[in-house]
Amino acid sequence: MKKHAAMVAIVALFTMPALAAQTGGFVDPNAPQNQAQSQQGGFKGPQNVVTVKEAKEMKDDSWITVRGNIVKRLSDDDYLFQDQTGTLSVEIDDEDWKGQSVAPGDKVELQGELDKAFNDAQLEVKQVRKIQG
Repeated sequence: MKKHAAMVAIVALFTMPALAAQTGGFVDPNAPQNQAQSQQGGFKGPQNVVTVKEAKEMKDDSWITVRGNIVKRLSDDDYLFQDQTGTLSVEIDDEDWKGQSVAPGDKVELQGELDKAFNDAQLEVKQVRKIQG
């Protein structure tokens, strides 16, 4: 009997953290609740969509979103991005593609952190998303 009670206590001890991990996070009381939002997670707020020209004038480490086309591969993870105002070097790691294939004619939205050094700017992309033209 004591072994059974000890086993139940041990199982309860290990399952409680797993149950607790399934709840929590920020819940906006004004946001409409839908299943897709709760499954994806993360912050859904206004995006700082800028042009390449504007991005080149922004501060280092700014979190930005740009929309345009990836026109050329420069090296392993480096690509040339272009919008109506100019071009910008972007770094996209393999895992950030999330299985998407993108051609130069596909319009994309890139979100990431701006990395500036002297007169050079590069976007360290954290999310790639194909968008409708």
